[in-house]
Amino acid sequence: MFYREFTKLNGFTDFTILSVVHTHYLMLEMVLFLLSVVVEKNFHFVDNKVLKYLLFYCIGLNLTVVMLTIRGVVQVLSLDVSSAVLFGIAHLILGISMVFVLISIRNCIKDSF
Repeated sequence: MFYREFTKLNGFTDFTILSVVHTHYLMLEMVLFLLSVVVEKNFHFVDNKVLKYLLFYCIGLNLTVVMLTIRGVVQVLSLDVSSAVLFGIAHLILGISMVFVLISIRNCIKDSF
């Protein structure tokens, strides 16, 4: 709703990152956590270490969404602001924590066979 109203208020008709923030957030959140629930039910992989990885994943995900929103607002307002460093850090946290969670799942599945 923010995307639609903000662009309409500013008379912006081109593509903006704001249009994909919601779908990115839903997919990145839902896919990993649904996968985690299924794997946890069958293999019980969650321990303190994995919970820390999931916490960092949530931090990275929320920071990524905030940076996507900021980048979209900057596009709509045609400002000359560079947020590449923070955006890169958010993606780095998200990616590294996702890899660690998936490695933990792989190790748990491998150990159970």
